[in-house]
Amino acid sequence: MLCGRQLDALERELICGHCWLRATELPWPRCERCGHPTDGRRTGTPCRWCELLPPCVRAARSMYAMPGGTAERIVHALKYHEWPAVARAMGRRLATLRFPRDVEEERAALVPVPLAVSRQRERGYNQSAELARALGAAWSLPVREDLLVRARATETQTRLTPGERHRNVSGAFRVTADRASLRGLHLVLVDDVVTTAATLNACAAALHAGGARILSFVTFGRAPALGDRW
Repeated sequence: MLCGRQLDALERELICGHCWLRATELPWPRCERCGHPTDGRRTGTPCRWCELLPPCVRAARSMYAMPGGTAERIVHALKYHEWPAVARAMGRRLATLRFPRDVEEERAALVPVPLAVSRQRERGYNQSAELARALGAAWSLPVREDLLVRARATETQTRLTPGERHRNVSGAFRVTADRASLRGLHLVLVDDVVTTAATLNACAAALHAGGARILSFVTFGRAPALGDRW
């Protein structure tokens, strides 16, 4: 689908093995909590990316480095080029990410970041929900699209500064479940790409205020933070 090459006889995915090999994974070592590359800093050195996360977020994980390259082209195929079926292969790769043991033991459900109604009507699907369903099948976890809605349409985050991103999504999400059904749960939020975590943090804040005990994040791609050398 990306390169136009004829698939080999045993290949069953829309993206060929050659293209997947060209997708750049996040470099190691990575922070145990937030999964961000640590640039080889000594153990115990404060992680700049962890500082972006509120206390209610236990852990975050991403698979591929973005922007640019094959990984970004895969995300664009999913989001903008009407290839929702690509999410199945993306989800299978996300399923190989390892979280701290307590997250893997406690996670109760996956919650995709919701789209505005107008955006979902235009696109025809929610790319984060497609990823969540693929990941949920691999992890044997339910996908809960009924817990969170985007209460208002927001500007795309792509061209905004970190401060503008935070203001853009502040208060943009609303919990639709009753507090009793969320109480004590460890939920994993799913999105395609994370940059400053503003959107995921806004979702986490709404779910935590609505009764969830703790949240974790998983995304296909992650952009570098200010000062990163990868």
